[in-house]
Amino acid sequence: MTTADGVVRAPSDSGYGSDDVVRSDDVVLAVDGGGSKTDVVAIGLDGSLIAHARGPGSNPQTRGWAAVGPVLDEVRAAVLDEIGTREVRTTHVYLAGLDLHDELVAAEAALAHWSEDGGAPDVLDNDLFALLRAGTLSPDAAALVCGTGINALAVRADGATIRYPAIGDVSGDWGGGAYLGNRALWHAARADDGRGPATALVDAVPRSLGFRSVREVTEALHFGRLEPAAVGRLCPVLFDVAGDGDAVARSVIERQAEEIVLMASVALERLGLGGTDAPVPIVLGGGVLAARHPLLVEPVVAGFAERVPGAVPTWVTAPPVLGAGLAALESVGAGPEALDRYRAAVLGREFASTAAPIV
Repeated sequence: MTTADGVVRAPSDSGYGSDDVVRSDDVVLAVDGGGSKTDVVAIGLDGSLIAHARGPGSNPQTRGWAAVGPVLDEVRAAVLDEIGTREVRTTHVYLAGLDLHDELVAAEAALAHWSEDGGAPDVLDNDLFALLRAGTLSPDAAALVCGTGINALAVRADGATIRYPAIGDVSGDWGGGAYLGNRALWHAARADDGRGPATALVDAVPRSLGFRSVREVTEALHFGRLEPAAVGRLCPVLFDVAGDGDAVARSVIERQAEEIVLMASVALERLGLGGTDAPVPIVLGGGVLAARHPLLVEPVVAGFAERVPGAVPTWVTAPPVLGAGLAALESVGAGPEALDRYRAAVLGREFASTAAPIV
């Protein structure tokens, strides 16, 4: 029931306590920041999607807070402008690259000034937790993202969590879209000068970047005429060439599948999960996995079946901000109807457009 001053007293079956008072225009904010993009949404307490803005990537581990801070501020400001005087009940922020304790501390300090206009984040953590929530409600589960980079975690009902540092070669990482693109160029270069086996990547790599030869690509990168991020765009090229039967390209994808299985499996095993006694979801997300290429999907499914008898691989192709928003809504007591409404709103909209409020 709505009173004269715009206050809603929640019914007993709404998911809020029967005595809770909720302003009808309150919102929650959810932020998902990855290696290639940042999404911020404002969600009504009934699950309606009020506003959305998108910006470039906001992984502080790879870009640094000097670059990431302004990105997050700008995208969030666009959403706050759109919601006007609505009160923000809570803010949940999930970012790629928040893998170590010191990184979480730095993130809290970098975003503390949000308390001046809507509130500093009540939850601030790695984007894997948003992916996990988007894919399962199980208290025993694993999540793995293979997007620009690769990372995984596992959680257990008693609160125990296994996480990886995920800071590149120095922490034993292997894979992700940027890494696979690098491997495509590496194999193309070695095939071009005779150090490696023949591969169709020799022609496909330079052609995809607008060059005539691998040597031209190498020199353009070396002299700064081609931005290093362009190498990440070679990941789809690797899959295309592999799909045409190229043995070298296929070997790279097979190695990626092995790493995906290994990362998630080891995390579960360290928590004593994944045996035959109970099924355990393994939520898989990120652009490389979301593409659902058979050359990657089939060995991943087979690998989990062999190593983790209770594994239930679950692909999440929805925008990661889905899980961030669900978690934010749940934290203020939103019930199933509101969660379903938000899920339907996200799945029913195109999130590929850039920095545009949803109206």
